[in-house]
Amino acid sequence: MTEKSSNDKNPEPINHLMKAMNDFFEHRPVKGFLENLDELFISSPFSNHLPVELKETDSKYIIQAKLPGIKKEQIEIDVLHQYITITVIHHETITTENEHQELIQHQDTMRRASRTIPLTKAIDTKNVKATYENGLLTVSINKLRGKKVDIT
Repeated sequence: MTEKSSNDKNPEPINHLMKAMNDFFEHRPVKGFLENLDELFISSPFSNHLPVELKETDSKYIIQAKLPGIKKEQIEIDVLHQYITITVIHHETITTENEHQELIQHQDTMRRASRTIPLTKAIDTKNVKATYENGLLTVSINKLRGKKVDIT
């Protein structure tokens, strides 16, 4: 009679567990759930991001956002001590009537995309200027200058 040493491991239970886990994630409903979860983050509204470019000089920040097809009235800019949030709101109403001008279909949709840009220095929230021209939003923000202290 031979005894197995404690170093001899039987890999079969591990293989069985791994196969069971693979089967669990490969078959519905879990696979379908994971695919739907991926689609949720790939498609809107979470994929609606605003591409921005941040430039910094000694005295100011310049933020540019490309927003083609957006009207100036759809843009909101919120200013905090060290943050700028740019929000684009698109509201659309579609109404369909028949030949007797009776309402057949009415659909309201609203989409919102926003981007918060953190800044490294405190800003002058009273002197923020924004322009919107040919689909390009440019926000110019003055930096606050702190008091310099001489060391004695």
